[in-house]
Amino acid sequence: MNKFVVLAALFAAAIAAELPAYSKPSYPAPAYPAAAAAYPTPAPAAYTTKAAYPTPAPAYSKASNEQPAYSKPAEEDHPPMPFSFAYEVKDDPTYQDFSHNENSDGKVISGSYRVSLPDGRIQIVSYKADEKGYVADVKYEGEAKYDEYKPASAPAYPKSASPVESAYPKPSYQTEDSYSKPIYTTEKAYPKPTTTEKPAYPKPAYPAEPAYPKPSYPAEPTYPKPAYPAEPAYPKPTTTEKPAYSKPVYPAEPAYPKPSYPVEPAYPKPAYPAEPASPKPAYPTEPAYPKVSNSKPAYSEAVYPKPSYPSESAYPKPAYPKPAYPSEPAYQKPTY
Repeated sequence: MNKFVVLAALFAAAIAAELPAYSKPSYPAPAYPAAAAAYPTPAPAAYTTKAAYPTPAPAYSKASNEQPAYSKPAEEDHPPMPFSFAYEVKDDPTYQDFSHNENSDGKVISGSYRVSLPDGRIQIVSYKADEKGYVADVKYEGEAKYDEYKPASAPAYPKSASPVESAYPKPSYQTEDSYSKPIYTTEKAYPKPTTTEKPAYPKPAYPAEPAYPKPSYPAEPTYPKPAYPAEPAYPKPTTTEKPAYSKPVYPAEPAYPKPSYPVEPAYPKPAYPAEPASPKPAYPTEPAYPKVSNSKPAYSEAVYPKPSYPSESAYPKPAYPKPAYPSEPAYQKPTY
């Protein structure tokens, strides 16, 4: 949590350092024109409307230190440029062995890299990237080698010698019969208390509440009603009646003659020749072929003579002598 707070504080400080420090603008107080003069109320006249006085708009002065509006610069489109790089690391004490090289002509990128795997093999990847996509060819060199697993043998702990039982005298316990049984006495008969009736206490006598005289407040004064001047009687305006306008007279719509179209001529129907009656073709009848009999021909089975094999010859079995092994020497038993 502390790391997060420190990172947030550093990020806020970096943003504050990048932004320009503008001073807070100070605007002058707006100057409004003096109030309009109080005009006397004119006498009501016929068809007169109240004069509408325009309300003057306040004139604000533009701040001298107003921040200008900056336009966003247009992003430039840079074409791809050719490049080439390569590096190689090989350090036997730390088992570091890897390399990488890459070339580009601005359109096609090709390269390869190799790394050493934990099993002892070397992985080589050759790749090519262009408009069609990314294609990689992966190869391995060497054979994977794994260390033989050898389970650790359990440690041999020496056997602990059993302790010799100490010769302490065994305790002797008394039997239950040897205890004397306690003698319990009977409960004493206490005399019952003689209770008297509940005493009658006299009720307390409290003094009567004193009679306080009611306060007398002065009567509310009667104020005279204010006399307002009567509303003046304005003369009613004399209005004329609505003028009678004459209805406009429009010219009548002219009567146009109906157009006359020529009658469609009656064309004669074409007469097509009747379809000729073609004679049906006469096909030759199928010839009667003789039926073929698929029965198996009667061949005479060949009689082959049985082969005669020569009898097994009686070869004499050779008599092999039994090997004579030296007797085991008598070793002396070691004395420990």
